[in-house]
Amino acid sequence: MLELVIFDCDGVLVDSERLAVRVEVRVLAQLGWPLTEEEIIDRFVGVSDADFRRAIESQLGRPLKDDWENEFEPLYREAFDAELKPVDGIVDALNQIEVPNCVASSGTHAKMRYTLGLTGLYDRFHGRIFSAGEVARGKPSPDLFLYAAERMGVRPGACAVVEDSVNGVVAARAAGMTVFAYGGGVTPATKLAGPNTTVFSDMRELPELLRVYAGDTGRNGEGGGSA
Repeated sequence: MLELVIFDCDGVLVDSERLAVRVEVRVLAQLGWPLTEEEIIDRFVGVSDADFRRAIESQLGRPLKDDWENEFEPLYREAFDAELKPVDGIVDALNQIEVPNCVASSGTHAKMRYTLGLTGLYDRFHGRIFSAGEVARGKPSPDLFLYAAERMGVRPGACAVVEDSVNGVVAARAAGMTVFAYGGGVTPATKLAGPNTTVFSDMRELPELLRVYAGDTGRNGEGGGSA
C-alpha cells in the first residue's frame, strides 16, 4: 500500500529552479566557469550545496573560501523575494492528497525555511522536512529518501517520490520507491522517463495519479508505474 509521499522541494513545491539557474549563470561566470542555463540544469539541478561546491572547486582547480557563498547570497535573495511562488497547481494538489507526506530536499534546512516560508508552505510540512545535509551522500544516491522513509517509519517500497530532476529521479529509483516525475519544470520530461516512473506535466494531475497508483497497489500488492 502507498503509505508515504515524499516531495522534493525546489521545482516541486516552490518554483525556485528557474530563478536559481538564472542566478547561477552569473555566479559561475564570476568565479571563472561560464556555463549556459542548459548546462547548469544538466549538471546541477537536484544536487546538494556541498556537491555543487565540490564540482566548482574541481573545475577551478582550487578551493573556494569558506564563506564564498556570502558574496552571492544577495543575488538569490533578490530573485526569490521578487518572484518566488509555489509551483503552479501544487497548493490545489496538496489540499487533495490524504496520504501522509514529507519533504526530502538537497537544499539546507535554512534554505527550505526561507523558500517554503516565503511561499506559505512551511507550516504544511513543519517537523517532516529532511535535508541532504543529514546524510552521507546526496542525490543521485538514495540515502536521503531512505533516511526520510526511516524517520517517517515507512518501508521504502510503500513510498512514492515526487521529483523534477534527473538526480532526484535516479535517487528515488535507487531507493526502491515509485517515482512521479514532474515534467513541467526546467528538466525536459523526456529526461525523466524510465522504469517505475510516471511522468506528468501538471501538478493538478498528481492527486488522481496517486489515487490510481494506490488502488493498483492495493489490488495487486505491488507497485508500478509507466514512463
